[in-house]
Amino acid sequence: MMDRESRSNRYYRNAVERHWDPGEIDLEADVENLLEYIEGATSYDRGDWDRTLNGIAKFGAGEDAVTEDLAPLATVLEDIDDQLFLTTQLYEEAKHADFFDRYWREVIWTVEDELGWERSNPRADRWFNDPYVELFDRNRAAQYRLLEEDTPENRAKAYCHYHLTVEGILAQTGYYGMQTSYGGEFEDLPHLPGLVEGFTKIRSDEGRHVGFGMNQLKKLVRDGVDPQLVEETVSELLPLVQGITEDERFQPDDADDQPGLDDGELAAYAVEKHTDRMQQITDATADVPDVDELVQLDGDD
Repeated sequence: MMDRESRSNRYYRNAVERHWDPGEIDLEADVENLLEYIEGATSYDRGDWDRTLNGIAKFGAGEDAVTEDLAPLATVLEDIDDQLFLTTQLYEEAKHADFFDRYWREVIWTVEDELGWERSNPRADRWFNDPYVELFDRNRAAQYRLLEEDTPENRAKAYCHYHLTVEGILAQTGYYGMQTSYGGEFEDLPHLPGLVEGFTKIRSDEGRHVGFGMNQLKKLVRDGVDPQLVEETVSELLPLVQGITEDERFQPDDADDQPGLDDGELAAYAVEKHTDRMQQITDATADVPDVDELVQLDGDD
C-alpha cells in the first residue's frame, strides 16, 4: 500500500498537480527582443553572442545528462512511494531537455538565420569546460555504481552528486544567474521572457527533486550513514561547481564593464546554497524545506 502521508508520495502528487508542457511556452518575444537588441547595439559580434549562448548550452546539455543518468536509482529503490516519485522525476527531466532543445531550435537558430550567421551547435565541446565535464562524469559514475554495489553509503553518494550538488547547488545557482540576467532587470541585456518562464517551470519541478534527495539523505544519516560522508562528498564537488560558474573563457577583456551580475557573485551564491543544504540535512532538528522554499531565488516575492 502507498503511504499517502509520506514526503515521497506528497512530492509525487505535487508533480501530478503542477504538470506543464514545454511546447506551450511562448518564445516569439525572445526572438524579437534578441534581434532588436543585437541590431540596436553599437558594437556586437559573435563573441557577444557566444556569451549569451554559453549558459543556455550548459543547461541543455546538463538536462540531457541527468535524464540519461537517473535510471539506476529508479532501478534499486524498493519503496513504492519512492518509485512513484522517481517516475515523475524521469518524466520531468525529459521535459527540461525538451524545453532547451526547443529553445535552441526556435530561438537561437531563428535569430542566427535572420542575421545570416552560421547555426551554432548546442553540444559543441567548446561550451563545456573541464570542471563541467568532470562533474557530470562523476555524477554518472555515482549513479551506475548502484547497479554494482547498492549500499547505503553509495546511495548517499548518488544523492549527493545528483540531487544535492547538480540540482540543489549548481542548477539553483544557474537559475539565479540566468533569470537575473535576462529577466528585464538590466537595461543593457535582452529581456527573454520565454526563457525565464521555462526556468521558472523547471525550478518548480526541481524543488521536488532536491527535496526528495535531501529527505532520502536525512533518512540515510538517521539510519547510520556518517554525516561526514555527505559533507565530504559535496565538499569535493563544490570546487567543480565554482569552476563552472566562474567560466571566464567567453568573457571580453573589459569584463568589468559588462552588464549583469558582479564578478564572483555566482560563486558566492553557490557557497551559500551548499551551506544551507548541509545544515538542513545533517542537523537532526532541521526540517527539509517545502518545495517552494527550496527553489526560491533572492528577490522572489
